[in-house]
Amino acid sequence: MSLASEFGGDAAREAPVTLTGAAVAALDGLLDAAASKVRARVSEDGRISPALMEREQRATHGLAWLATYVAALKQLDAYARRLGEAGGFGETEELIVRVVFAEYLAQVFGGIPMNQGEFVRPADMGISAGEAGSFRVPAIETLIEEGNRPTLRARLVELIRQQEGNSLFGASGLDETYEQVREEMRRFAADKVSPHAHEWHLENAYIPLEVIGQMAELGVFGLTIPEEFGGLGLGKESMCVVSEELSRAYIGVGSLGTRSEIAAELILCGGTDAQKAKWLPEIASGSVLPTAVFTEPNTGSDLASLKTRAVREGDTWKIYGNKTWITHPVRADVMTLLARTDPSEPGYKGLSMFLAEKPRGTDGDPFPAAGMSGGEIEVLGYRGMKEYEIAFDGFEVAHENLLGGVPGQGFKQLMQTFEGARIQTAARALGVAQAALDLGLRYAQERIQFGKPLIAFPRVSDKLAMMAGELMAARQLTYFSAWEKDSGRRCDLEAGMAKLLGARVAWAAADNALQIHGGNGFALEYQISRVLCDARILNIFEGAAEIQAQVIARRVLEDRG
Repeated sequence: MSLASEFGGDAAREAPVTLTGAAVAALDGLLDAAASKVRARVSEDGRISPALMEREQRATHGLAWLATYVAALKQLDAYARRLGEAGGFGETEELIVRVVFAEYLAQVFGGIPMNQGEFVRPADMGISAGEAGSFRVPAIETLIEEGNRPTLRARLVELIRQQEGNSLFGASGLDETYEQVREEMRRFAADKVSPHAHEWHLENAYIPLEVIGQMAELGVFGLTIPEEFGGLGLGKESMCVVSEELSRAYIGVGSLGTRSEIAAELILCGGTDAQKAKWLPEIASGSVLPTAVFTEPNTGSDLASLKTRAVREGDTWKIYGNKTWITHPVRADVMTLLARTDPSEPGYKGLSMFLAEKPRGTDGDPFPAAGMSGGEIEVLGYRGMKEYEIAFDGFEVAHENLLGGVPGQGFKQLMQTFEGARIQTAARALGVAQAALDLGLRYAQERIQFGKPLIAFPRVSDKLAMMAGELMAARQLTYFSAWEKDSGRRCDLEAGMAKLLGARVAWAAADNALQIHGGNGFALEYQISRVLCDARILNIFEGAAEIQAQVIARRVLEDRG
């Protein structure tokens, strides 16, 4: 079977972008209508009310998911057009576009899964069946009907099988430079990470310092740091590719660069010239490993309620309070530490950011510094760096390490990193989802049941087809958010959407890949058990899915006012 035979000739190969373009235009109208309906529910005296948004979370979060689907399909449509113009829109790419459009369009009108147990439908946002139907233009009906054909999904899986061993299943849409970066990272990961990742996970062992040193030599920690400070001076798109490939091997390795990325962006955006000159070259070289120390017990995403205090005594600040869910703090050399320097200022205004130096510790003596102690938090997955809760009791930070030299700027400085951090998290989700697809595909071909491989059964191959399709949709949305960031445009909305969708796609892929493994997937010896545990965290850190949806909804309501 080929697309030509399935759709009746070569002319059908011109159909996708004509159909997808019309479908995206109609969805944009549906999103406008939904935003108008939701705005009416959450507005008071002509202004959006946070209290009403909270009360109407099903509608507001549903709006965020609808907007995310519209954005993802827009980028998948743009992807098809770019490849078509470049002569690279092959059968695999077309099938991915058709399958995803068919499924996502059906979900838009029938129910978008916010997670495995919560679905949002047009009615939840105040759109009646008749109103929703007016947006189901012929192109949408055609895409749903044609793309949901079992023969197309089976053909897509057949093509994926033929491409096993390639970097990706289907073209990424990025230029050759980024693909060269991907290949370099993939070779490193295949040689130094993949053979050991599962052992590190099972033993809850640190990623060896030797591996971290090799990553530093490859430039992983200085990717986006300007060349004048010893970095490579690349953009967020390169960060996406590196994070994706390293996380494909092991999310712990893919996440090592996150702390350097956040610290470097904080310093670049808010640091003094002296702080930039001191810290950026050391971060870029990997000689200094940073960690982010923001979260507190009982506050979570509510940073306005942060209680950790910094009290100035001459040229020193003393830190008092507790932090939790701190990743890789024992082996870190510097902490980007958020504390309240002015208790009289409520909310975000009294917060300041510090570049708090500390000595490296060990498992036996994790925090060999006066005024600092803590204990490990044992976790299901996301291992290799270890999580800790930390108590500060007079821990000293030099005044020269107050970021920017002026107190009260901490939250503003942190906000400047949110776009990059969420793009990087979305990229890590892509890597985890790709790992799940790799493992699921391999097992489905090797495992024989009832005289034939599992992949021969339609419900197994259907899972693989949707993994590949959703992964590409999330990938294109993530790459687009990175491109927007590199172009100097505001992209908090796109970055949040990429993170929201990517996290769900990674969890679904890991869950389905484990299901393909059957009982063996539940055994610790199989790698998919690790990937499932690693995938689960993506919906929680860097903004839980519910928080992310609330933020996205607010922006959508503002932008479509």
